[in-house]
Amino acid sequence: MQTTRFERIKRVLDRRQTDLTVCLEDVHKHHNLSAIARTADATGCHHVHAVWPENQKWLTNNTSGGSKNWLETHLHADIDSAVAAMRMHNPDVQILATNLSDDAIDYRTVDYTKPTAVIVGQERDGISSQALSHADQHIIIPMQGMVQSLNVSVAAALILFEAQRQREHAGLYNRSMLDEQIKHRILFEGCHPIIAKQCRLKGLPYPALDEQGNINGDDTFWHKLKRCTELDDHANCK
Repeated sequence: MQTTRFERIKRVLDRRQTDLTVCLEDVHKHHNLSAIARTADATGCHHVHAVWPENQKWLTNNTSGGSKNWLETHLHADIDSAVAAMRMHNPDVQILATNLSDDAIDYRTVDYTKPTAVIVGQERDGISSQALSHADQHIIIPMQGMVQSLNVSVAAALILFEAQRQREHAGLYNRSMLDEQIKHRILFEGCHPIIAKQCRLKGLPYPALDEQGNINGDDTFWHKLKRCTELDDHANCK
């Protein structure tokens, strides 16, 4: 394998911001889902939350450009569940909602170096009153023209890149926040997708990787992987 890919993935994972997230409330158009997922990945978010119908398929690699492979997505039945999950993950999180209200503030005046979750709303109707009730602060993107709102993916991008700018300036991307087991899983799947797929199918744990990203499995692992592949029988892979 190419060492450069391993190093790039490792560098990205080392900069992941587990305390910066975006929550999509009933955003269903796939071009918007794709754009927001790509922005979340680009700005270093690791978690993406979404209120999503149980019977509808989430993003595919074709629609997200592969961004979903580098993010942890949490799907929720309603906004109350989404907010509860975000607060459980980090009780100190500030929840921001994009909404044109009397007490809304310019999105650029927010301190995004704090644990932050940004709720963006459905394309046609915007954020629900229930979601707004959970927000610690309403934020707006100032407009100089006749329109009063932007496409949801554009709005999310502006806010997340402002968060990135502030966090970069504060040196927050120099800390490693991801759990080592999560890092290993993503590294292994990103560098060795074929072997990773076989491991998942056969119930085998991912072996360690060396400093160059090569698989550091012992003879027992390779024997089990080969045996399981030949037999194609999970019951015989124990």
